[in-house]
Amino acid sequence: MPVKTVPLCIKMQGESQLENVTVQVAQAVAGSGLHAGVVTVFIKHTTAAVLIIEDEPGIRADTKAVWDRLIPADPVWQHNTRNPGENNGHSHLRAHLQGPSVTIPFVEGAMMLGTWQQIVVIDFDTRSRTRDLVVQIIGE
Repeated sequence: MPVKTVPLCIKMQGESQLENVTVQVAQAVAGSGLHAGVVTVFIKHTTAAVLIIEDEPGIRADTKAVWDRLIPADPVWQHNTRNPGENNGHSHLRAHLQGPSVTIPFVEGAMMLGTWQQIVVIDFDTRSRTRDLVVQIIGE
């Protein structure tokens, strides 16, 4: 089965910023020349994650609020205390729970997302940086 790999780079600000990558992933799938299969979107970082949401302002705010409540920023996280100058222990923990990837089936070169489903990257870190993603398309 053929495999196509497309790298994506996104400038992010951190602090639970969400960035919609649905269009870029759809373009990668459509440009792959493959008719049907699956696409995986994977982020190559331990303080960011990939998820599928209904991308609207209320859900964006609620997503940030739930992470702030579940795993608050706290200077006594062991990652912070064992690594002087680090303040992103909560960022790692949030990314652990959310996960680094999603997989979506596609048919006729188009992802089979539901009406409201969008692919987003969430950057939990405490500083801005460029995030590297891998879009891997497997199919026929």
